[in-house]
Amino acid sequence: MSDYQKIATLQNEIQANALTAELKSRKIPHLIRSYHDAAYNGLYQQSKGWGIVEAPVEFEAKILEILNDLAK
Repeated sequence: MSDYQKIATLQNEIQANALTAELKSRKIPHLIRSYHDAAYNGLYQQSKGWGIVEAPVEFEAKILEILNDLAK
């Protein structure tokens, strides 16, 4: 199994859910990681984005293409 690396920063939960659905339908391995931290009541998310998507590097181009398509 390939090592996972950060592919992109996600701006909100809606984008994360849409990306998850698309990646699952294409059977692309991935991990969505939220930056939410209850101790800071979401302050970290305001400065860093909602979270990130991680995946094996060989899927980076495809994931970025999907994110671009979702933004349209």
